[in-house]
Parts: sequence; structure tokens; C-alpha cells
Amino acid sequence: MVINKMKFLPVFLFGLLSIPLVSQNPVYIGTYTKTEGHVDGKANGVYLMHQDAKTGDLSDPVCVAEVINPSFVKTSSDGKNLYAVSELAPGDGESGYIYSFSRNADNSLEELGKISTESFAPCHIEIDQSGKYVFVSNYVGGVVMLYERDEKGNLQKKQKIELENSKASHPHSVSISKDNKFAYINDLGNDKVWIYNFDAETGKLTPKDKPYVELEEGAGPRHFSFSKDEEFAYTINELNSSLSVFKKDSLGGLSLIKSYPSLPENFDEKNFTADIHLHPNGNFLYASNRGHNSIAAFQVDKESGKLILIGHYATQGEFPRNFAISPDGNFLYAANQNSDNISIFRINKMDGKLIPHLEPAEVKTPVCIEFAK
Repeated sequence: MVINKMKFLPVFLFGLLSIPLVSQNPVYIGTYTKTEGHVDGKANGVYLMHQDAKTGDLSDPVCVAEVINPSFVKTSSDGKNLYAVSELAPGDGESGYIYSFSRNADNSLEELGKISTESFAPCHIEIDQSGKYVFVSNYVGGVVMLYERDEKGNLQKKQKIELENSKASHPHSVSISKDNKFAYINDLGNDKVWIYNFDAETGKLTPKDKPYVELEEGAGPRHFSFSKDEEFAYTINELNSSLSVFKKDSLGGLSLIKSYPSLPENFDEKNFTADIHLHPNGNFLYASNRGHNSIAAFQVDKESGKLILIGHYATQGEFPRNFAISPDGNFLYAANQNSDNISIFRINKMDGKLIPHLEPAEVKTPVCIEFAK
């Protein structure tokens, strides 16, 4: 008997089409590669992993760029490029650097070049809303650099910002408002958030008439997050383990509303906070504690901007630095710098609680997690 194989083809195809496709999100990991005063770097550079969007699992890491201390990485909004700092300290070289890479279809990287950050220990990268300008904060020297990005992703110097009291200043991050009109520089050393007008046409920063909002002495503002409607803003303060809530006005100014501890009341050991992120739904705010080794979760009151503590969640590792929330808001990943792993939590979107999920993924000295745009 001759079987007409074509009769079975539609059934076969239907079977294939009925199998759900698994979404694999590329995730880049920034690391430390050498021993510094604050870390024993063990990695080789920037790593690529893939996140299973359904299960939250992470694939094994693959090194895709050999860079010294790429402690912060950032993808461009158009998805074409990845940028990585090279966090060099005085004595390691003439300055720190930012590397530019093009991304291939398989998410591997090709180096385009590097450019000096004109100071030391670059620790953060921000890209404006147009995707045309790139900001780098140098932890040492009070210097923030602004670069212009060309069509291929190469960078050229546009402006150098030198903050006051440069020996004590430690700019740790720049944040750009959604309307692309204002820039906020967290200066950990001066206990100030500097506020600049940003002209996206000329690519220039100019200080506002009231150029900063000041926190209490010894707070150490490190990173910054806006509420979903940008009526409020939040800082994570490294040195006194707190979060501060600000009211943001229409001219970009900030006024302090209240500060909250990031630690439980009964914890009195050494701790340094690190990172802060708002959940995509705008209802919850998360912060990382290095020392207590936890993620603190807060509910956001959208009317007042104030915070209500949900709880503290152990990261199953040591010294959680940067963390990232998956684009769908289902998972939170924390980079445990000193235990060479990334913890994985499932997020309850109804109440903001974190649920330990899967075993931590092994990565050498991870400090930054970036879901590719």
C-alpha cells in the first residue's frame, strides 16, 4: 500500500504549531575581574546569559567581552549596542574607560572602541530618552562625562561636568527624566542630588537655579528611581542604609518628603545599600542591602509617594549589588558579588512579596544585571 505522506503533513504542522514557544531573553552580566580594595574579582569580563521567561531560569554564563572590571553595563534603547565601563582605579591606568560594542544577531558582541572617562572608577551608565547621549559617573574625582552617540554606536566627548569638592565627591549615577528635560546626579560623597536642565537638542547640561537637594550628612545617595508618573523620586542611600522620598515639581525640582530605613529594626551590623528599582506596575519599590544580604520590599502609596514596608528577603548569597526585574515583572534577579551567584525570586504582583525561586545561578563576581533592550 502506498501512503500519501502529504496527507499527514498538515497534522504534523498543526502539532508543531500547538507547541508553545519559549521566550529566551538575553541578559548581560557586569563583573569584577581583578582584586581591588573592596572586592576579589574572579571573572573574565562581560557575560551573556539567557532567561527563560516562563520558568525564570538562567542559562550558563558565556563570556562575550574581555574587559577589566566591567562593573556596569547598559544596552541602548534601539538594541544595537552595549556599553560597559572599565572600572579602573588610580594606579590601574591613566583613567577609567567606557567600551562600546555592537550586538550581533546571536547577542554576541563586537568591540567598536573605548574612550576615557577622564577620571577613575566609572561605576554607572545612563542613556537619555532619545538614545543619542550617554552619561558616565566616575566614583573618584567628582567627574560626570556626557558623550554623543553616532549611528553605529561610537561615542565622542560632549561635555565634562566637575562637581564641587572633587576630593570628597563620589558621583554614583545619573538619571534622566522621561520628558528628557532634567538630569539628576547622585553624589554619595557630598550627600547631594545635583539637578541639571538637559537640552536634548544641543546635548548640554546646565545647573538649575536651585542646583541640588541635600540629604542629611552621612546619607550617601547612590542610585535614583522615579515613580511611574514621575511625581515622586526615590534615592537609595548607601552609608546610612535608607531610602528617601522626594516630591518632583514641574520644573524638575525636588523636595524631601521622608526617609525610611532599609534594614530591620533589630539589625545593627555593618551594611551598605546598593540598588533601587520600581516594579513595572509602579506599585512596589525594591532595594538591596549589602551586609544584611537582603532585598527590602516596599509598597508605594501613589497619592503621597510614601512607602510601606512589605518585608526583607534573604538573597541566598553575599553582598547583593545591582539587581534587575524582568521586563514582564515576574522575576527579580540579585547579583551577589561576594558569593559568585545570582539569586532568583518570583514576584507576587498582587502584594509585592518575593518568593525564592530556583537555585541561584553561578556567575563569578557578578555586580550588574542588564536585560537587553
